[in-house]
Amino acid sequence: MEFSQDDFNRVMMFEHTRIAAEATYAQDPLDADNLTKWGASLIELSQLQSAPEAKKMLNDGISKLEEALAINPTKAETLWYISNANTSFAFLTPDIEEAKEYFDKARDYIQQAVDEDPDNELYRKSLEVTIKAPDMHVEFHKSGISQQALGEAASSTSSNAKASKKNKKSSDLKYDICGWIILAVGFIAWVGMAKSHLPPPPPTPR
Repeated sequence: MEFSQDDFNRVMMFEHTRIAAEATYAQDPLDADNLTKWGASLIELSQLQSAPEAKKMLNDGISKLEEALAINPTKAETLWYISNANTSFAFLTPDIEEAKEYFDKARDYIQQAVDEDPDNELYRKSLEVTIKAPDMHVEFHKSGISQQALGEAASSTSSNAKASKKNKKSSDLKYDICGWIILAVGFIAWVGMAKSHLPPPPPTPR
């Protein structure tokens, strides 16, 4: 898949976050916020990987987020990210029965996030899309769209979002898939999280 400068910048930012979170974890393994950052960075990095590597990263991310929830089970942001990770994994799984297990987990987690923060519009919209996700999965794989195409779509979320607004009537399925990608990739919440929580990137060597 095409690897743009923006993709490279994303990889560098989230890889830096992952490394920083791993270092923090060595000092304080009970920091739920840090574990959430670690898991979220793995989810973001998975979007630019091949399907097998993406699944591995998603599993690692889910593991870190589960650790965070064991420490703070009511943290809505963590619940939202782990829901996204399970939804992402489900879409990378062609077998509908196997994918359903991940969709069910995703729905349970996002429902908990909504229960914890009912005024959060993003969480409520995520719940709506997650409920539709199994049907979208069937159409997604029936249409012959490859897993690689999913990665490419995720890496160009912004342009897809603009296009979907201009062409709402042209394809409800494409609009729903783009909507899921926007939510699953997590750009909306991550931008705010990145500005308030992430350390600055390391200086460029001269």
